[in-house]
Amino acid sequence: MFRSLSSLRLAAALTLALAGNGAWAATTLTMATEYPASSMPGQGVSTFAELVRAKTAGQVVIDASYDAAKGIKSAGMIDAVQARKVDAGDAFAGALAGQYPVFGVSSLPFLADSLQKARNLNKAARPAYEKLLAGHGQKLLYTTPWPPSGIWSKRKIDSVAALKSLSIRTYDATSQQVMEKAGAKAQNISFSDAMPRIASGEVNAVLSSGDGGAGRKLWEHLPQFAEINYAMPVSVATMNLEAYKALDARARKAIDQAAAQTEAEQWKRIEGRLQQNYATMRKNGVAINTSVPAPVRDALKRASADSLSAWKAAAGPDGAAILKRAGIR
Repeated sequence: MFRSLSSLRLAAALTLALAGNGAWAATTLTMATEYPASSMPGQGVSTFAELVRAKTAGQVVIDASYDAAKGIKSAGMIDAVQARKVDAGDAFAGALAGQYPVFGVSSLPFLADSLQKARNLNKAARPAYEKLLAGHGQKLLYTTPWPPSGIWSKRKIDSVAALKSLSIRTYDATSQQVMEKAGAKAQNISFSDAMPRIASGEVNAVLSSGDGGAGRKLWEHLPQFAEINYAMPVSVATMNLEAYKALDARARKAIDQAAAQTEAEQWKRIEGRLQQNYATMRKNGVAINTSVPAPVRDALKRASADSLSAWKAAAGPDGAAILKRAGIR
């Protein structure tokens, strides 16, 4: 008993000594995304985690999970972070738009059809993202761009009739409405929910970038890809504000620096991503159609004609402010 008590006292003394010298157990923060580690959002999470570890000398550790391993999909990420089910999370902005319309701006069809336009739109939207997240006890960490969205399908989309034959997975309410107006059967569901339906043949097409499709190996079921440049949407990474404020000043500074550096790296990384994705897709037997017939493009643009005005009505003053900052009427 004496030895045991002495050992406990010695351990306590050592613990206090280590604490006084600044050596202490690492703080672990959980972070989740529904996307694979190889996807752009997945790489953003791993980059952020590595930078935080390096900048805090291992005193703050980001415990990252991918592929919706924690059961949290993008649409529920803000609520999950607010409830502290995870300390931080990455979410596809389009999926958040059903509950928080302001996040739908990057997914609006044919609005940002170049990388520079996507950068400008993201810069204009950032204050609105920060405002909404702050209202839910969170801070915006960084954004991740996706390559342009196209259509993965079983058969080549070479006519309007082929477009209308699709049973397509879309990624937000707007894209669902656009595809329905174009004559297709559309379902707005997450990737994890879509995959069993794709495998069964119930869903025969997917609206996604080459990035998202490659991460899910869509070529196993959908060997055609139509380059329609529908949108260049973003994912957003957010952190619970209480979790952030619980860190000391040096750790908070490290989090801020890691987030800024991750955002810069993600927007740099996107520049060559399309070519990388296409190379991977072709290697796995995907036929990439870069010359989609004009009637198909025209049908999609006609179907999307009302999307901007509908989003403006849903997003309200914050949406109007984004468009004004972006120089879009």
